[in-house]
Amino acid sequence: MWQQENQKLVINKISAILDATDLAYAEQMTEMFDGARRIFISGAGRSKLVGNFLGMRLMHSGYDVSMVGEIVTPSIKGGDLLIIISGSGETEQLVAFTNKAKSVGAKIVLICSKAESTIGDLADGVFQIGKQDLYKTVKGMPMGTVFELSTLVFLESVVSHLIWEKEIPEEKMRERHANME
Repeated sequence: MWQQENQKLVINKISAILDATDLAYAEQMTEMFDGARRIFISGAGRSKLVGNFLGMRLMHSGYDVSMVGEIVTPSIKGGDLLIIISGSGETEQLVAFTNKAKSVGAKIVLICSKAESTIGDLADGVFQIGKQDLYKTVKGMPMGTVFELSTLVFLESVVSHLIWEKEIPEEKMRERHANME
């Protein structure tokens, strides 16, 4: 019985966050993806893992995507897009990445729970997932869980929007999927 209650807690909290998220974001993000020469994605901790999900799906959808910090990641340049996933928008390493990207003329997108932040002030686009007051401490969902899970679901819905709008067949996505796993 307790497990069912915990599942409802998680689902209800994510639903509340997503209900408070601007529906126009999917179209705006798609336009930014399409306008970029290449896409770079970064985050820290579990937010980085959420970024890995997004990076994989964007690659499957035909975009040129790199994950910041990987040994084969190329230099970011003007015309590129850096996507930062950070609940606070204040993570020191991510602020440094943002400043570097800005200095070479790349565009920056922040996906966050708090739009007013150091990275938010530098970004060309800020996508706040939910509203700040919805991120109060939730027993059973510690240390950023609400943001990370909500952002994962939100970004999966953005990818769903993107592949629907562009009519990308799943077979085409499968062709791009790793075949050495």
